[in-house]
Amino acid sequence: MRVSEEIGDKAAPDWAAKPERSNTLAIRFIVWVALTLGRRAARLFLYPICLYFLLFAGEARAASKKYLRKVLGREPHIPDGFRHIHTFASTILDRVFLLNGRFDKFDVRAHLDDTARTLIGSRRGCILLGAHLGSFEITRAYADEIEGPQASVVMYEENARKLNSVLKAINPDLTQQVIALGKVDSMLKVEQALQRGEFIGILADRGLESGGASVTCDFLGEPAKFPSGPLRMAYMLKSPVLLMAGVYRGGNRYDLYFEELMDMSKGELPRNEMIRQAQQRYVERIEYHCRNAPYNWFNFYDFWKP
Repeated sequence: MRVSEEIGDKAAPDWAAKPERSNTLAIRFIVWVALTLGRRAARLFLYPICLYFLLFAGEARAASKKYLRKVLGREPHIPDGFRHIHTFASTILDRVFLLNGRFDKFDVRAHLDDTARTLIGSRRGCILLGAHLGSFEITRAYADEIEGPQASVVMYEENARKLNSVLKAINPDLTQQVIALGKVDSMLKVEQALQRGEFIGILADRGLESGGASVTCDFLGEPAKFPSGPLRMAYMLKSPVLLMAGVYRGGNRYDLYFEELMDMSKGELPRNEMIRQAQQRYVERIEYHCRNAPYNWFNFYDFWKP
């Protein structure tokens, strides 16, 4: 993996500047169908919705095609593009049930390495690095189901604002903790949550600011930028770091993966080398899960754009 660090002017990243295509009224209708008629009936509505996006979301369709060409190793066809969008839509619909505590509706298999099993059992604070791959919500619901450590989420609040507002509205009692990136007290809140033994979830494949600190890594055969901030934060806070991935397998099936990336509290290597090794393993494991479940990658923009 080729790694180079880059720091530049701060501005809104390209992905954050894209206008949202979600229609609030349509989302509310699907939420109503899901909660009134059930998951099976709601899934029927995904087909026309996905067809609409396949036909009219030109930039997203082009980005999907570029990604699928890399991960499938062949020219993607129309059914591949539709399946990619439908997989994404399915995980969004499932959030409706997961946010209402309906973990029982899903067939979930958890795959934890020894380090992850020990951390969950000891209730030691930990940073979980994920990506826009599969479902983050299924990992949070799994923590609730096994009565594991409370999970706080560090996220870019403005992305998918309309969708998040609708999903929050379906469960007024939801107490999910969100720590906003880019605030003056963000680091303090993360540190306090770790000290309470919480898990801190971060989707670490997108940067908050264009031109912010990043590393360039070989990803699916072409250089791509990944933000270095999450691992720098983990090093500053001397926190263990796990990879998390909630891979959707179709129907009601999910596979959850929790894997060790690096324990930043050990200090066995120089700072930059620890971060470099953790970044390399993160990208390698994300690439592995993409190849293993190719339709689960949900970055519908040109991820490799310089």
